[in-house]
Amino acid sequence: MPKLLVVHHTPSPSLQAMFEAAVSGARTDEIDGVEVVVRPALIAAALDVLEADGYLLGTPANIGYMSGALKHFFDGIYYPCVEATRRRPYGLYVHGGSDTGGAVRAVESITAGLQWRPVRPPVCVTGTVGKHDVEACWELGALVAAEVAG
Repeated sequence: MPKLLVVHHTPSPSLQAMFEAAVSGARTDEIDGVEVVVRPALIAAALDVLEADGYLLGTPANIGYMSGALKHFFDGIYYPCVEATRRRPYGLYVHGGSDTGGAVRAVESITAGLQWRPVRPPVCVTGTVGKHDVEACWELGALVAAEVAG
């Protein structure tokens, strides 16, 4: 069965809402046959990445960069996974107080090195998370799951 790995760092209520929506979208009944595995960024490991067929990544934008937890995840998986995971699909959602650009650039730089392919542009939210933002995260989760399902 194809597997979608959700790797997230969710330290705030805003990110929790985005995370829950993305996972709900990935687990929608409209997409059959995809196992959704959720791992906090500080726990996710190379084996999780190697066993997955696609990835959904969530992070806050902290001082213009992705969270240290997501960076730790990438540091641990990069070399063990760089050859084996090329061309796998991924999606990204980011929340920031005033800007998400630096975090997005950082994640996109690393995923470009891994040669992962984005299924759509990242869902970026600054400030309060609204209904439209939650819907965009749900759609992101569903799109990545659909891509993994083939």
